[in-house]
Amino acid sequence: MTTPPPTARPVISATRHGESHAWSRSLIPTTREAPNDAETPSHVLLHRAGYIRQVGAGIYDYLPLATRVLRKISGIVREEMDAAGASEMLMPALEPFELFEGTRRHEDYGDNLFRVKDRKGRLNALAPTHEEVITHLLIGCLSSYKALPLALYQVQTKFRDEARPRAGLLRCREFLMKDAYSFHTHVEGPGGLNETYDAMHRAYTNIFRRCGLDFSAVEAESGPIGGSASHEFMVNCPSGEDTILRCPVSGYAANVEKCEIGARESSFEGGPPAGELTVVPTPGLPAIDDVARFMGVKPSEMLKVVVFQNKSFAARIRQEKLDPRRPESLPPGVMFVLAVVRGDHDANEGKIKSAAGFAVEMADAALMEALGFATGFISPASVRNDPGGRFLMLVDHDAARPGAWVTGADSRDHHVKGFSWKTHVGEALADASRVRVAEIRNAAEGDPSPRSPGARLVAGRGIEVGHIFKLGTKYSDAMGLTVLDPGQKRVPVIMGCYGIGISRTMAACVEMSHDADGIIWPAAVAPYHVLIVVMKPDDPRQKEAAGTIACSLVGRGVDVLIDDRDERPGVKFKDADLVGIPVRVTIGDKALDAGGVEFKRRKDTQTKGEVVPLAEAVDRCLAAIGE
Repeated sequence: MTTPPPTARPVISATRHGESHAWSRSLIPTTREAPNDAETPSHVLLHRAGYIRQVGAGIYDYLPLATRVLRKISGIVREEMDAAGASEMLMPALEPFELFEGTRRHEDYGDNLFRVKDRKGRLNALAPTHEEVITHLLIGCLSSYKALPLALYQVQTKFRDEARPRAGLLRCREFLMKDAYSFHTHVEGPGGLNETYDAMHRAYTNIFRRCGLDFSAVEAESGPIGGSASHEFMVNCPSGEDTILRCPVSGYAANVEKCEIGARESSFEGGPPAGELTVVPTPGLPAIDDVARFMGVKPSEMLKVVVFQNKSFAARIRQEKLDPRRPESLPPGVMFVLAVVRGDHDANEGKIKSAAGFAVEMADAALMEALGFATGFISPASVRNDPGGRFLMLVDHDAARPGAWVTGADSRDHHVKGFSWKTHVGEALADASRVRVAEIRNAAEGDPSPRSPGARLVAGRGIEVGHIFKLGTKYSDAMGLTVLDPGQKRVPVIMGCYGIGISRTMAACVEMSHDADGIIWPAAVAPYHVLIVVMKPDDPRQKEAAGTIACSLVGRGVDVLIDDRDERPGVKFKDADLVGIPVRVTIGDKALDAGGVEFKRRKDTQTKGEVVPLAEAVDRCLAAIGE
């Protein structure tokens, strides 16, 4: 997708007056100590600089400085959403559980979905996103294609009950998010889903550039949101929790779950003659790396079998209370998918779903045990024991090669050496209904590029701050959202979904831009543009100089924080670096005696600033903010 350059927008608005606040009249509890569990720079610095305080696990207070940053990011988001043709609204954080009856998304979210009962025992959820709520709304508001296309958005608090909230605002349980939804009767052409999707892609590009972020738009999996296509917007950062793979030649980029792999050779034929299988007891060795060390091989010389179950098949078994141990009672079809990858690779559920041709989920451990699977010790040879076509084995290209492999022994606490595809699976390899070779694993650095023959994928790290989806008719089909088309026929509405983590974007700015002394905010999202440090707050001359500069800056649309505390200079300067405001103006007797003030940009590495004439201070601040 080719993205045009963003619309140029100045950091300082010509039509808006700035704000001026006194440090002593705000709440900015800076500290030299970080929380014990803080590992990421954003968690450490946002706490130390007095932006956030933890209330509970994954739940935070946003103090005045953080609130100002969130307001600035939200303002940029609103401007770009409005420019893209979306209208703002607000939906409730609490949603009735019956809205999930059609989509079954509570099953996809699992324990991450906050469940709340009211006084009458009715089950509700704290919304992780609002697809069901917005769809339910429009069922009662839309009747004709003439009302479409339509795009709506909100800035709202969201909730996800993370099992292990960590990294401060990067993985918490309550967070601020912008979510938008679009509605269409067709995909291509004017007013179609693709047109709005491209407009949102451009808007997101504008948003993150205006926020001063170094980011990439990459192809991504849709996850529990669903849909046919999606892109993530990732801040390029070494401390990022997500892996991004890129082709250095073509520019193709995708997250590790979505990334395709270029052509690879595979064949079950050839190799040395197979020897005897050697069964080796491996008690107390739960991980591939442990087994590899014990058996004296590399993980790349092992085969790992991950078992998935046919999602619809499993649902039918639960609903009709069928006994899977009685094959004659079950409907026809594949029940389990055995995904075989090399020991150093990870199976990819999305790719397995595509290769199998139906939705899958991790196999239920109790069901596997009841059917005789030795969970954790399964061999590819188990496909030969398939009771009536219930197994489909998918083999990744790198695993579909001759050799003497180490793999499970189909017996608990045992592995085998010397496994050979031709010898130990045999004629089943030629039956495509039972065994297929397919791309079913996560891509990795060094894999062939899918876009440029001969090129190899390179890895980087990133923080997800935005995600856009082509939902199609997933939600309208499930919930019955239809409109009359020009021929007066009822058709399902086609949807798109577009999210930005507002609080996560704030944390990502810190991850990307900081040093050993503190935060370095991009001017567009900084809580204030200029910090005026008054050395002697009670000195009339210094107070007058601070007031004159602040008044001029505010009239030019600049936000000013005046440090009027009765503190030692060293404390004020350390706090100034810690909170990260882009420009610092220091007013002291020595500089005033020379007819000036001390000017310093936060991003400059020198300890001291330069003395500039008092008459030039405002222009120097404006120039620095606009850089």
